[in-house]
Amino acid sequence: VQLQASGGGSVQAGGSLRLSCAASARIFSYGMGWFRQAPGKEREFVAAISRSVGSSTYTDSTKGRFTISRDNAKNTVYLQMNSLKPEDTAVYYCAADSQGYNTVIAGPYEYWGQGTQVTVSS
Repeated sequence: VQLQASGGGSVQAGGSLRLSCAASARIFSYGMGWFRQAPGKEREFVAAISRSVGSSTYTDSTKGRFTISRDNAKNTVYLQMNSLKPEDTAVYYCAADSQGYNTVIAGPYEYWGQGTQVTVSS
């Protein structure tokens, strides 16, 4: 499975962006996640959604502001990001887990996209 993340950009604090992750194969049975990595920091979990139209999980800092969703017919996962803050600035990566769970750690994800840059200015 190849993943292509897109939708990043530069916005001011309080703005919104929607990231997309397009897969090269059917992903209805995959758990899908978003992670991010800021300069000088480790990659961290952002959000995940389990297979089919299952449950979603968020890190505390994005809960209530970010929404993960999936369109299995389009083999695409989205991350709607609202009320963006400067601390959301990072490269955002999408990932796929063939076990189908909304896993919060990076290890189980077998496939990763190339990343898309999100920059939030104050």
